[in-house]
Amino acid sequence: MEPLLGQIIMFAGTFAPRGWAFCDGSTLPIENNPALYSILGTTYGGDGRRTFALPDLRGRAPVHEGSGRRLGSQGNLTGNLTMHEPGKGTSTEAAPYLAVNYIIAVQGMFPPRN
Repeated sequence: MEPLLGQIIMFAGTFAPRGWAFCDGSTLPIENNPALYSILGTTYGGDGRRTFALPDLRGRAPVHEGSGRRLGSQGNLTGNLTMHEPGKGTSTEAAPYLAVNYIIAVQGMFPPRN
């Protein structure tokens, strides 16, 4: 099945298949991608005259574009982190990460409005 132009999916591969590109913030020329530009515009960057950008989802999880339920730019959880108590085992702290890539269809069917 042909993807919708601008469709974003998770992909476990280390390459972007033909007709897809990584959601890595890359800049594309408008003249070579007018249909995709008509969908994305300059929402994710570019100058809007010659270039536009793909979303950058590296190390991120996508969330709807809207303002949500009055979400701020930072969380508000407070508290103290303490070392584990002796005899309770060990803990390894690591930064969170995603083990998949997000890719966007740069070729495909133009999405219908209805």
